[in-house]
Amino acid sequence: MTRVTRDDVAAALATVTDSESGRDVMSADLVQGLVVREGHVGFSLEVDPAKGAEKEPLRKACEEAVKALPGVLSVTAVLTAHRGAAQSPSPAKGHSHAHEQQRAPQGAMQIPGVKAIVAVASGKGGVGKSTVAVNLALALSKLGRRVGLLDADIYGPSIPRMMGLTGKPESKDGKKLLPKEKYGIRTMSIGYLVAEDTPMIWRGPMVQSALTQMMSDVEWGELDVLIVDMPPGTGDAQLTMAQRVPLTGAVVVSTPQEIALIDARKGFAMFEKTHVPVFGIVENMAYFVSPGSGERSYIFGEGGARRMAEKLGCDFLGEVPLHMTIREKSDNGEPVVATAPDSDEAKPFIEIARRVGEHLDRALGGSARKAPEIVIED
Repeated sequence: MTRVTRDDVAAALATVTDSESGRDVMSADLVQGLVVREGHVGFSLEVDPAKGAEKEPLRKACEEAVKALPGVLSVTAVLTAHRGAAQSPSPAKGHSHAHEQQRAPQGAMQIPGVKAIVAVASGKGGVGKSTVAVNLALALSKLGRRVGLLDADIYGPSIPRMMGLTGKPESKDGKKLLPKEKYGIRTMSIGYLVAEDTPMIWRGPMVQSALTQMMSDVEWGELDVLIVDMPPGTGDAQLTMAQRVPLTGAVVVSTPQEIALIDARKGFAMFEKTHVPVFGIVENMAYFVSPGSGERSYIFGEGGARRMAEKLGCDFLGEVPLHMTIREKSDNGEPVVATAPDSDEAKPFIEIARRVGEHLDRALGGSARKAPEIVIED
């Protein structure tokens, strides 16, 4: 395969002329943040925010010029506000235009063949959100649904390690990527495209565009539900998903202690403000069971997420214990629901999936595939 270089991309961009300045985009210094990594190219065009819609054809022309290069697998090209915009005499107006410019080119996104999209989110990192997302996706699959799993955590992708998947996605037509499949679910992650220890030093708009491409430029096929492992927090990436993607609902994950619940409430509020239904709250690391005595120890406090759900008026979907087996299997790419579905450790995820499935069926008016009854032996 031909290896594309930064110089190749720069030369291709130099063939695109900005009609306003009469110069090519490289000599006009419009191209910023150019990244070329193993066939995947990302860059931004810095323009006057008031001219965002007007410059969209220029962005597309740059994207097409780079796509035409041999060896290019994907192109992430976005418009960003010009560095001098902050000196505008009307900063508030400029800020408003900048937001319009970021949203307008994308619009509401639809993913062909995907009936429902559910975000798994947390207000902060370290609460086991990805573990819940992976095992929830697998549990929904066990319950008879066709499931996809999108790793939207650009800066800290976990899905490749947790699913035991490596290597880059393939493409049949050079335009859309094929999701990598394992344990019966289809997955996509930025972690398939870059080395595990490579930091993603990208600006917010580039992250937003990458998320958009991982949904619209992937051949997901027919899915009953796409589970999205969201980045922690309530920043640009989260707002991109909440505002541009037709989310059917969200699941908020938290640990029981108050410091985590404070941030979980922020996540809940973000979904409310963007009119995304919150299916409920999952309490992860709810308690520790002593291997010898079987005694429960509430290391992070007891019942905090349940009380928060009651206070917010949403469902409490279930609690997941702090268990070494869950952690070990996740680290080894052998999620507990996939490799030990009848175990005590898998049961909480199966029950959470049942409740999420009920919300899905109500949200879709019963159009989603009904889950068959699966009996888990005690």
